[in-house]
Amino acid sequence: MVPGVRGLASSNMSEDYEPPAHWEGPILILTEGPERGKRWELKQEVITIGRHESCDIPLFDRRVSRFHARITRQGKDFVLEDLGSKNGTFVNGIPLSAPHTLRDGDEIAIAFAFKLLFVDAGATAPVTIESEPLLRLDKVSRKVWVKGKELTPPLSPLQFRLLELLYDASGRVVTREEIAQTLWPEARGGITDQAIDAVVHRLRERLASLDPDTKFIETVRGHGFRLSIP
Repeated sequence: MVPGVRGLASSNMSEDYEPPAHWEGPILILTEGPERGKRWELKQEVITIGRHESCDIPLFDRRVSRFHARITRQGKDFVLEDLGSKNGTFVNGIPLSAPHTLRDGDEIAIAFAFKLLFVDAGATAPVTIESEPLLRLDKVSRKVWVKGKELTPPLSPLQFRLLELLYDASGRVVTREEIAQTLWPEARGGITDQAIDAVVHRLRERLASLDPDTKFIETVRGHGFRLSIP
């Protein structure tokens, strides 16, 4: 554990501070990342953020350092510090190079993997955050989330290219010919229906592992396949 991550008390902080039973102080709201909309009440004197399971705000992503950042209560203020993380902490898009006193509406980015909104005491928190889409994919990292949960292990390259093709088609039917050209661009014909069906079947299985009740990929007989997201 990083020294001073827990139990840190500043000179202007009451050592016997106890939050009220009904919390009316600042909160953090996850606005980008799995479990979007989740809230944390900043009741403690020290709040740690990071990938380690002991952190007060655990954010499980390889881009996030084990102990990434820390928020310390100093009187009525809450001060954010980066803990020497590899991929940085940002406030309103600016890299954090020194302690920053949080203000209502500040947006905290953790390694650009997660974003947190700071809502100060007395401010009106958003009633709702736009809900996590049923299916989401990141074309850069090739990660896929179903109902806010990351699909692990990652899809194979063929499976991801197929999902990306169907996703970009925005609900229209994608023909077998399009699939063959996208998945096997170097092949000059000779791609069998069985080869395509095998990739489709495996992709369906992977998506169903996180949401067995939704039929994401619809077969349109005589035409091809379509991605259906309720």
